Amino acid sequence: MSERIFNFSAGPAILPEAVLLEAQRDLVALPGVGMSVLEISHRSKTFEAILAKTEADLRTLGGVPANYKVLFLQGGASLQFSMVPLNLLTAGTTADYIVTGGWSQKAVKEAQRVGTVHIAGSTESENFARIPRQDELQLTPGAAYVHFTTNNTLFGTEWASEPSVGDVPLVADTSSDMFSRPIDVAKYGLIYAGAQKNLGPSGVTLVIVREDLLARSSKTLHTMLNYAVHAENGSMYNTPPCFGIYLMGLVMKWALAQGGLAAISAANDRKAAALYAEIDRTGFYRGTAAKDSRSRMNITFRLPSEELEGKFVKESTAAGLDGLKGHRSVGGMRASIYNAFPEAGVTALVDFMREFERKNG
Repeated sequence: MSERIFNFSAGPAILPEAVLLEAQRDLVALPGVGMSVLEISHRSKTFEAILAKTEADLRTLGGVPANYKVLFLQGGASLQFSMVPLNLLTAGTTADYIVTGGWSQKAVKEAQRVGTVHIAGSTESENFARIPRQDELQLTPGAAYVHFTTNNTLFGTEWASEPSVGDVPLVADTSSDMFSRPIDVAKYGLIYAGAQKNLGPSGVTLVIVREDLLARSSKTLHTMLNYAVHAENGSMYNTPPCFGIYLMGLVMKWALAQGGLAAISAANDRKAAALYAEIDRTGFYRGTAAKDSRSRMNITFRLPSEELEGKFVKESTAAGLDGLKGHRSVGGMRASIYNAFPEAGVTALVDFMREFERKNG
């Protein structure tokens, strides 16, 4: 597969080449099964084994405690913007939201349809260039939960550690940095993530929820929106995204083979450090996020002019560096270097940036 280019897309994003090759090899017929994973019944023993293995490896990789349920759902993080408050924001309570970008703004909008929402912190006035400090947060005593987005793909910021919220359940949208480093799941009440960045293909949504919180899911809630129903049925109340779960299982196996989250984190740190060093080297490139809030997953930067940015995108794409154009709402450049992104791709981008600056600086 040497013809593959370097994919800097923010998502759906790059998958490990070993995962693609294994899926390709077994796509027509799973070994010993005689049919494709795209065709097998979700009620078959074969798929039950795939689902169980995916969950077991995910629990091992992330150190997920036994008192947490692992759910494989659909609808992406966007559906979780609704499911979280529908299940956890009970009558007479308030949910705290920390707003650090466009996705957390969308989460707030959906939660406000359900109940009372308090903005506990926001950096919107600074164009979301940084993460709020702990002393800036105004948390509601006894809140139903505190919601935050761990990494912000649009603005290139990332929380270095979780906000301190006391005994209130902490809820996190980890779509763009889940399993990019070690995570203490026990600090959270609920974690959710669209799979299409670090976990697998689009179409699968991971939810990890502490068992005691399932009691908040009202029996009057629509069945497919009810965490308790999905937990009781082992993510099999309806036909799950079978192929996506199969691919997620391959990604979990790949991640464990890399040495687990500590090794993956070290590689991510090296990649980000190399790219930020080039951005900071002369001033020709300008990072858009405050240095203490910089993301390791989505590295955003600008050039001296929009004209040069257009030229940069055109020439980098021609050089096999795809997906570097920033989100349409913010402009600039964005290099998404998720877990599966190879270090050789970062080296190639740094080399291109130096040559582009030499010619245009």
